[in-house]
Amino acid sequence: MTASPRPGKGPAGDAGRRYPGLDLLRAVAILWVMLFHAMTEGLGRPLRPVGDLGWMGVDLFFVLSGYLIGSQLLKVHARGEAPSAGSFYRRRAFRILPAYWVVLGCYYLFPAAREAPGIQPAWQFLTFTENLLVDYQHNRAFSHAWSLCVEEHFYLLVPLLIRLLMRRSSWKLSVAVGAGIFLGGIVLRTWIWRYGLEGGAVLITQPSRFVELIYYPTYVRLDGLTAGMVMATVQWFRPEWWRRAMDRPYRLFGAGAAGMAAAIGLTGSRTGFGGCVFAFPLLAVSMALIVAAAVSPKSLLDQVRVPGAGAIATITFSLYLSHKMTWQVVRTHLPDLVADGGWRAFAVYATAALGVGAALYFLVERPFLRMRDRLWDRRAPAKAFGLSLGKGEAGRARYP
Repeated sequence: MTASPRPGKGPAGDAGRRYPGLDLLRAVAILWVMLFHAMTEGLGRPLRPVGDLGWMGVDLFFVLSGYLIGSQLLKVHARGEAPSAGSFYRRRAFRILPAYWVVLGCYYLFPAAREAPGIQPAWQFLTFTENLLVDYQHNRAFSHAWSLCVEEHFYLLVPLLIRLLMRRSSWKLSVAVGAGIFLGGIVLRTWIWRYGLEGGAVLITQPSRFVELIYYPTYVRLDGLTAGMVMATVQWFRPEWWRRAMDRPYRLFGAGAAGMAAAIGLTGSRTGFGGCVFAFPLLAVSMALIVAAAVSPKSLLDQVRVPGAGAIATITFSLYLSHKMTWQVVRTHLPDLVADGGWRAFAVYATAALGVGAALYFLVERPFLRMRDRLWDRRAPAKAFGLSLGKGEAGRARYP
């Protein structure tokens, strides 16, 4: 959710180019998630068939993050360099922590602005362990930080894992690790559903257990991040495979759409066995195919810029952090505008959320990104993990 293309740079092609397809996917993902959360507040009822599936937007974010972060790290290894893990962690810290800390501070300093009365202890948010320890039945305020916790765990471990795999220089080992993560998630969710949820029986009296055991924990939600990493690995170490895929964007998109339809079928009962166990990997693979289609130069997703998509993509992280609190503030201070829960209420919610998200981006997130660039990019440009991935570099990349 936090690995977004910077203006003037692109994730998988010509240096200096920004990819409209990924901007569009990020905009769709955040708006889809916001619509899903709006449904829980009784907003946008005519859009319920779409909004009820909005939780899938987070899985799309995971695939995008896995691909973009994987590309940042793997392109350096593909050039035969030894990048600085410290540089990577510093850049991630400047990217994430300022806006996150501001919103977290608001949640604790202004309890009336919380979308729910209960909230987990601050130390869990500060250590990114909220998704592992949450009491969802009683503490739902800022609970959407769970996905950021998953990504932070990914950011912490993936540079070390990649460095270890590069030392072995084995394509087969890398494939085995990726497959192991996928299969491990399936096995873990099967075990949890069978024993932790007692075949779903626990959910009759404790529906929050689905969130606590299946939906939030990092160790069962690595499918999307892994699928994105696999994409990046193919791009940088199997360039011929990548070139062939880029020549067939509509086949990729069609296969991805079909896979998503199948996943939606599995999640008719999201807490059932099929939804808990198999929907997440199926969604991950399907969305990875769609992301691949979006970066193909031969795809309309890459060639057509949808008005407003780039602006929404830019403020996605700030928007995600602040949108639930924004709705609570609007509901408290403008009750007459949103009391009916209809289209007017939905429009007020959307407008306010976009405004607060933009303010958080311009006042907090962007200044720290610029500070980061001034402090680190000029000191060690060769070691920095940028987002400009040139076609020439991809064409020369070979797995050691």
